[in-house]
Amino acid sequence: MRFISAHKIVTITQGVLNKGLVVVDDNGEIKDVLDSEHEIDPLKIETHEGIICPGFINTHCHLELSHLHHQLGQKTGIVNFAKELISKRFSADQEYVQACIKKADEEMWKNGIVAVGDISNDESSFDVKADSGIQYHTFIELLALHPERAEMVMNYGTSLEEKLKAKNLRASLSPHAPYSVSSTLLKLMGAYAGKNKQVVSMHNQESIAEDDFIRNKKGDFLKLYEFLKIPIDYYEPTGLSALKASLSHLKNNNAVLLVHNTFTSDEDIQWALKEQEKIYWCLCPNANLYIEGRLPDVYQFIKQGCKMTIGTDSLASNHQLCILSELKLLAKNFPALNTIDLLQWACLNGAELLGLEKVYGSIEKGKRPGLNLITSTQEESLTAESKIIKLI
Repeated sequence: MRFISAHKIVTITQGVLNKGLVVVDDNGEIKDVLDSEHEIDPLKIETHEGIICPGFINTHCHLELSHLHHQLGQKTGIVNFAKELISKRFSADQEYVQACIKKADEEMWKNGIVAVGDISNDESSFDVKADSGIQYHTFIELLALHPERAEMVMNYGTSLEEKLKAKNLRASLSPHAPYSVSSTLLKLMGAYAGKNKQVVSMHNQESIAEDDFIRNKKGDFLKLYEFLKIPIDYYEPTGLSALKASLSHLKNNNAVLLVHNTFTSDEDIQWALKEQEKIYWCLCPNANLYIEGRLPDVYQFIKQGCKMTIGTDSLASNHQLCILSELKLLAKNFPALNTIDLLQWACLNGAELLGLEKVYGSIEKGKRPGLNLITSTQEESLTAESKIIKLI
């Protein structure tokens, strides 16, 4: 049994304990959460300087792209980024790809991440996930702008889902982005998610070009399809924003995660909250700066009462896989953000999205959420000097 204390313990659900105590057994299960008034022998207590919080939930990652670390240009925009990624993605030796995936998984574990919503287009990351100490939920990402390819792509997705189930891994089918899937495919995935009670993830409004293509069939995405030699003469512009054109097809009783949201308008947020009851908004700020050189207007999401989560995106678009790094960037650029709220986004909200809140997300008796220590030069603030230490 371990008795762990710190200057502050952010339980998430039961407030903040000053010099409280967490009692944890050898399996990482929390046996008790005590305030500063207790009778535990001081010699048995591990006392730390900083903030203790639950293990982090990374709701958006691409493990299978880990071999592209430091390989792609920065601030080139989503279309140029995609072109370079496609050009380099499949040229690497598979043994090297596997080694990079394993290293990225180990990096996340070391950085206090206990559960991940990970995007997969193939099965290259499945074995690492099966052997990991991290709890993975795999979003099987499907792409097909031509409506005639929808059923074939769905069949491919369900075949990957069966392979994940065989390894006792959680999974659901998800669209890549509004500009890369047809309304036919979106409807099929929405119906499948509703029938099978699956959470769905989708990249949303990561660039201005996305809305321009969906609304008007104009802009930089035309260059991407020309580069890919994919004819899109059949595609009809919707006259709607990317979010409005896609989300209505995914409407179901389960959660939907929208990722990036860099150029999402206040009007679109209001519309989406009325359209989909269980909706979460994932921020990946380091990746947003890496690709587009811009951050979402986080305050507008707070104003609307949105449920926020945190993601790292992939090592192709980030220098590290570290949730604390994402929180520090948000705290720096949006100083009105409260550290406790940021930790709620990084812990319990992500656990709820992935259906893991009975085990992860908060420091409560009976849970096994992992424990992280955040050291900081300023009390209750996430500064550039803040560091993460995984305690459990």
